[in-house]
Amino acid sequence: MKFNLLHTDTKTAARAGLLSTDHGTIETPIFMPVGTEGTVKAVHQHELSDDIRAQIILGNTYHLYLRPGIDILQEAGGLHKFIGWNKPILTDSGGFQVFSLTGIRKLSNDGCEFRSHIDGSKHFFSPERVMDIERAIGADIMMAFDECPPGTADYSYAAKSLALTHSWLERCFRRFDDTKPLYGHTQSLFPIVQGCVYKDLRQQSARFVSSFPADGYAIGGLAVGEPTETMYEMIDVVNNILPTNKPRYLMGVGTPQNLLEAISRGVDMFDCVMPTRNGRNAMIFTMKGILNMRNAKWRTAFELLDEEGTSYVDTTYTRAYLHHLFKAKELLAMQIASIHNLAFYLELVRRARSHIINGDFAEWKAEMMPLLGQRL
Repeated sequence: MKFNLLHTDTKTAARAGLLSTDHGTIETPIFMPVGTEGTVKAVHQHELSDDIRAQIILGNTYHLYLRPGIDILQEAGGLHKFIGWNKPILTDSGGFQVFSLTGIRKLSNDGCEFRSHIDGSKHFFSPERVMDIERAIGADIMMAFDECPPGTADYSYAAKSLALTHSWLERCFRRFDDTKPLYGHTQSLFPIVQGCVYKDLRQQSARFVSSFPADGYAIGGLAVGEPTETMYEMIDVVNNILPTNKPRYLMGVGTPQNLLEAISRGVDMFDCVMPTRNGRNAMIFTMKGILNMRNAKWRTAFELLDEEGTSYVDTTYTRAYLHHLFKAKELLAMQIASIHNLAFYLELVRRARSHIINGDFAEWKAEMMPLLGQRL
């Protein structure tokens, strides 16, 4: 994998680059639709590629390990072939999912024992096991196994958690270096910066992960309950240390405003379930604000979902029609909303990239921020 940094904004830390993998080149900053179990919910792969113009998607190690199972994925020739997707894939290590299983998991220096949320069966993830699973999945970018503490964790817990994450990272890289890709394409391993909301822990973690010769670095453990301004502060702290010549991935974030704020702080890659999850619950994102499609006011609104919509998604659906579909509880409502929201997110980062290259990102961001969050 190669990363070419093409432009850096003169008024902010925003960056535009090209991330090259064996499955294609990704223009950064980029948003990655979340396909947890080998599917982006309610969206076909051809819609991801053609309508949404997604350049990379995510899978999740924990969920794919449980279903369909690693044996099935290996027999299929990896996740790319199993789901019919020939562009890049990133896999989260499953750490966040495992550690969210409060009450049905047991943590130790060796790894984490947990029970499946599906059938209660017992399993164990060690750093080595997770690397083997991610090799079997075959994603272009693999994430290291880490513990993700809650945003409200006290300093003592956060420090112990960080020490565990760092020890696991060393084991992840040893296993990664001792194994090879299974399907003929190269794979990269990204370490994850943790440290909760504590500046010194974040600095310690950023310096530690930077000591590994990784192709990119992730920032985890944010947007998990801490105040938004604290999240932005931690991004600044970390990006002041992480290498400038490698991509930076902010995990699980977030709203359209979060994306622009993080881009202005030097983040290159994002993922979040918000566009699809909120879309399935009748929330539509537009360049002028947010729509709740169940509101009666849209019953006779025959304009397009977004006035600028035809510039980034090929659809003629009106607000009145989508309101009707949600009220009628038609499945098509969730599909249209998911496609629209993902197309919106991808268009937002494309426009950000364009303004970074043109040199007016700061002015454009200042104009967009109040619009994106308003309720229409």
